[in-house]
Amino acid sequence: MDRGTRNYSIVLGIFVLALAVVFLYEDPKVSELNDLLKEDETLTNFSYRFKVVEVRNSMAIMSTPRSTEVPVSRVLGLLFPEVAGRKPETSEFQRAQKKLATVQTKARDLVLEDPEIKRVSWRLDKDWLSQHGIVVNLSR
Repeated sequence: MDRGTRNYSIVLGIFVLALAVVFLYEDPKVSELNDLLKEDETLTNFSYRFKVVEVRNSMAIMSTPRSTEVPVSRVLGLLFPEVAGRKPETSEFQRAQKKLATVQTKARDLVLEDPEIKRVSWRLDKDWLSQHGIVVNLSR
């Protein structure tokens, strides 16, 4: 291998390694909080995995399948197939909505138990919704 090819290979290797570090790095606090969420049986058995996606200062940003951007009936139909297509006034639908709220609150409360976390902000999990056939405006 000539000198130019060798130097090019070294630079390319360093660049690829740097990209891998950037894309694969996870903040240790995020990992710690997600491990905590994985240990909870209620959260583990729920059909959506709440997770911490970022920690900024003392705020944890968590993923959620629910927001005003997506009709609640669509999300609940995915999480609870037995309510798919039901009207929001039905008792089954109302129970499903309360169950989602209860599980999401539990996830938030577990994260808030960490002394470094003072508040939680929610971020719509557009990837999860997309994987389940719900397209959300990605420009937001």
